[in-house]
Amino acid sequence: MEPLTEYRLVSGPVVYGFLRLVRVSEARQEALIASLAEYCRSHELELSGVFTEREASAGPGSAAFTGLLDVLALPDVYGVLAPAASHLGPKAIAAERGRRIKAVGSRLLLVRRAHTACPPAASTAVARRHSPGTTSLLETES
Repeated sequence: MEPLTEYRLVSGPVVYGFLRLVRVSEARQEALIASLAEYCRSHELELSGVFTEREASAGPGSAAFTGLLDVLALPDVYGVLAPAASHLGPKAIAAERGRRIKAVGSRLLLVRRAHTACPPAASTAVARRHSPGTTSLLETES
């Protein structure tokens, strides 16, 4: 009987990382690359390389992003991995870059998604009951 795939080395879909690191320490850069590698390990992806952009004024067609688009055209490349959408640049540039990534048939994977509003927590201290003609406060037990 063959062992389960968890016990054999199986290469996962190939992804490339993209980091926008303007005025970032080397320790921070290493931590971000490590987080991309850990994400890939836990999701059975193969991180084949990381493209790094260091200029704040770089537009949507920077050298790092153009290099990324070039490798996305290779066969068997699944997509792009970034820590967050902000690593693609400011909102307008990030939107354009996201569109270009999708246009070449690749996926954009984000380790951290945008924050969504959490539903407000129910109050456990005081609940109000509204009835026609009466208003009362009921204390709830916690």
